[in-house]
Amino acid sequence: MKITIKDTETIQESAKQFLEAIKERGTCFAFYAPMGAGKTTFIKAICEELGVEDVITSPTFAIVNEYTISPDHEESIQQWGETIYHFDFYRIKKQEEVYDMGADDYFYSGNLCFMEWPELIEEALPEDVVKVTITPQPDGSRIVEL
Repeated sequence: MKITIKDTETIQESAKQFLEAIKERGTCFAFYAPMGAGKTTFIKAICEELGVEDVITSPTFAIVNEYTISPDHEESIQQWGETIYHFDFYRIKKQEEVYDMGADDYFYSGNLCFMEWPELIEEALPEDVVKVTITPQPDGSRIVEL
């Protein structure tokens, strides 16, 4: 499936499309894209669509940020749980760091997990992870593929 993000003005509509597309695809999503392609921006839009009221930022230094889905999104909570885990593995140096932080506990929690820079921890990714690629286009738009 392909979703086009035309620009930041239409990113929320793209986030809605993404949420519809992932309903039957599990809970762990690995976002592959070059630096500056909009991984964090798109994950932020997805979280906003789920009513997250927390400040949504890249967890580059923390490695994982935790957000709470709004109680108004009961159907989403029933499907994915109340919590969203947002990872940024850019600063990971060794696979062992992922295991030491207890990543499996997050990955198999039944809650949504959105991962940036998953290519740095390929061996640690769950078998059922859904790969998502974001490809910048010459016109400034982005193509999201599941």
